[in-house]
Amino acid sequence: MSSEEPRIASYVEFANNVLPRIKAAGYNTVQLMAVTEHSYYASFGYHVTNFFAVSSRSGTPEDLKYLVDTAHSLGLRVLMDLIHSHASNNVSDGLNGFDFGQSAADSYFHTGERGYHKLWDSRCFNYSNWEVLRFLLSNLRFWLEEFQFDGFRFDGVTSMLYHHRGIGLSFSGDYHEYFSTSTDVDAVVYLMLANDLIHGVRPDATTIAEDVSGMPTLGLPVPIGGVGFDYRLAMAIPDRWIEYLKDRRDEEWSMQEIVHTLTNRRYTEKCIAYAESHDQSMVGDKSFAFLLMDSDMYFHMSVLEKPTPAVERGVALHKMIHFLTMALGGDGYLNFMGNEFGHPEWLDFPREGNNWSYDRCRRMWNLRDDKLLRYQHMDRFDQAMNALDEKYHFLAADHQIVSSADEKDRVIVFERGDLLFVFNLHPTKTYEGYKVGCKEPGKWRVVLDSDALDFGGRGRVGHDVDHFTSPEGIPGRPETNFNNRCCSLLVLSPSRTCQVYARVKEDEPPATLPSAKTGLKSIVPRSPLHLE
Repeated sequence: MSSEEPRIASYVEFANNVLPRIKAAGYNTVQLMAVTEHSYYASFGYHVTNFFAVSSRSGTPEDLKYLVDTAHSLGLRVLMDLIHSHASNNVSDGLNGFDFGQSAADSYFHTGERGYHKLWDSRCFNYSNWEVLRFLLSNLRFWLEEFQFDGFRFDGVTSMLYHHRGIGLSFSGDYHEYFSTSTDVDAVVYLMLANDLIHGVRPDATTIAEDVSGMPTLGLPVPIGGVGFDYRLAMAIPDRWIEYLKDRRDEEWSMQEIVHTLTNRRYTEKCIAYAESHDQSMVGDKSFAFLLMDSDMYFHMSVLEKPTPAVERGVALHKMIHFLTMALGGDGYLNFMGNEFGHPEWLDFPREGNNWSYDRCRRMWNLRDDKLLRYQHMDRFDQAMNALDEKYHFLAADHQIVSSADEKDRVIVFERGDLLFVFNLHPTKTYEGYKVGCKEPGKWRVVLDSDALDFGGRGRVGHDVDHFTSPEGIPGRPETNFNNRCCSLLVLSPSRTCQVYARVKEDEPPATLPSAKTGLKSIVPRSPLHLE
């Protein structure tokens, strides 16, 4: 689906045509989906039939190796979307019905109802069986050594962790929900073994857990009792944004609720934040860009005409939502290809329900490349987000403080690393001389501005303006400070825009703001991930 044409693209085409785009966009990691062989294309690769075979639709094993080698030559790490939570229920071409012993218990899957996933129409592994452990663990080593993958994103971890598969449950965070007779201890032990093996074979490997329950210790090392994942996906974030975009007017958005959703994570466990992924682009749903702009995306994206209210709002909020998610939501950032420039269509694989059509199984890169369309503005800003982290490393910083989430002004102000972030989500109000708190005295300048002309904005914020701080409160009495910060500065904050400020030296000239031509994210094992 990575091709502009409505057809199945090959591994070689992806390596030659898409990887250079990912590199140029400033991402440092590629997560490949649907790599293992699966019989039903529309399953997105999640109904695996052969765990040791490369999906033949897109080429040969050697073609996949070429893709991985090409990515490595560009400085990109490659993660595999791994499905060890379930398997296809096909008998003729899958594991279903394949027994390694003489009894019913000698199967790769649980017997009875426990062996079937009600929602996914698939089989569930029996992790207590020695042969199942041998099979799955050897599968991990196979992909690491034979194809040189740099790690895995484990799919459906919630389904593995609990006997109830997490079906129909809304986890509250009570620890009794995580550690009880409902917990599948055998699956937890398997995940610990898997992470231990992966990091034993490849100490620099990266593992990510897809878990909606919030199970504690998933992101802690195995030697101290954790399950061993390097990161977990922050899966509540896209749900919150979808709720806002679908069900709430802009005036009803809660700044404090947004901040809580983005920061509600355990300090000791690293998270990958994302605003939207393939799940939000699938048929029956809409990408954020389409939710924001709807049919105006088809008729009013030309830079030669004045943007409609829907387009102006959509481009502005698309930039802000993705950047706010990246800047405050975790320790790494994930993007689904095409969303960086606001891909207008949903994703639909050929299936019986659409008469086996490939019309929505593509990525229209031509929209991003057309200099007369506004898609370029969202794409440039996405690149600038990555370039900003490359320069200031704010994702890796321990310092993160939200000083204000003002419901009346609809402004969020926070510090991360050495940077100061100001997000004005008010639909109409522009604030001149808006007072924001900061931790360090001195001179501050804008280093990223969503309102810049290069990003489709109006260019209202001066990038060469020096902002000098004023002291706040009584020394030694933090309660007298402004928003708990000892210093403050005055800024211009246009409606539906965000600005990032950095402290500069007295004689330092104005910096060149990040753009599509600035530095790219380098590869440091276990460093903050920028996933495409």
